[in-house]
Amino acid sequence: MKRNNFIFNLLCHHLLHGIVFAKWGQMKKIITFCFLLIAFAAHSSNGQKVLRTIDNKAFRPGETLKFRIHYGFIDAGTATMEVKKEMKNIGGRPCYHLSATAETVGAFDWFFKVRDKYESIVDSQSIIPWLFFRRVNEGGYIINQNVSFNHYTDSAKSEKKTIAIPSYTQDLLSAFYYSRTFDVTNAKIGDIFPIPGYLDDNTLPLNVKYMGKDVVKTKVGTIKCLMFRPMLQEGRVFKENEDMTVWVSDDDNHLPIRVQAEVLVGSIKMDLVSFKNIANPLSIIKD
Repeated sequence: MKRNNFIFNLLCHHLLHGIVFAKWGQMKKIITFCFLLIAFAAHSSNGQKVLRTIDNKAFRPGETLKFRIHYGFIDAGTATMEVKKEMKNIGGRPCYHLSATAETVGAFDWFFKVRDKYESIVDSQSIIPWLFFRRVNEGGYIINQNVSFNHYTDSAKSEKKTIAIPSYTQDLLSAFYYSRTFDVTNAKIGDIFPIPGYLDDNTLPLNVKYMGKDVVKTKVGTIKCLMFRPMLQEGRVFKENEDMTVWVSDDDNHLPIRVQAEVLVGSIKMDLVSFKNIANPLSIIKD
């Protein structure tokens, strides 16, 4: 089943998929090889295209976010999103190393074991991915994917094929962090924020609609939030194309506070339960 939006893919894979951890020696070879390829492409193309610059105030190296995932009333799993402390270098450009992992817990783990891992090497100036690694195990159904992006030639290469991509295309994980850099100061309810996306050797729009402001009570406090609705593909998993709502903190962090979705077979909710080393003070309301 193909997911077509970055938050939905991340959330549902937390619940329905698993992680396949490659042997470290093999993984080092893969990563080193990909780094060399991208560094060569970036260096050889330098001067042909000037990449954009984004003023990122939302996240920094060392940020760690932890979530609790619920499927209906069931405590289904946990998830962690992290910006690694050590920066990477691609073709002389400093990059963030992003990581997202998830696993099922308790009875849900016994029923359908989940281990997910996503990694993205993202340009710290343009907030675009150079490398994307996807390790999924869906109770025995395995997905291993390595993708390299060349934003000078607007192309993406996986093990299967090379395709043309729109300028500044995002992978599933980088799109999530890129969306946190949006300036919503003058946004009006109904405004659409477009994100060109990549999934399974295809490009697709990852549009997000701004829905206004709200206040959310969580385990980390009562937080002022902005609401967004990803434009989803109805019929396969969702009843309607706006059946998911995402709350992010109404401050410079734009931390994901809650994600809630009505699906064909129930409801899914993911809540932030802890955080550390965030870039700015969180907009917590004192009770």
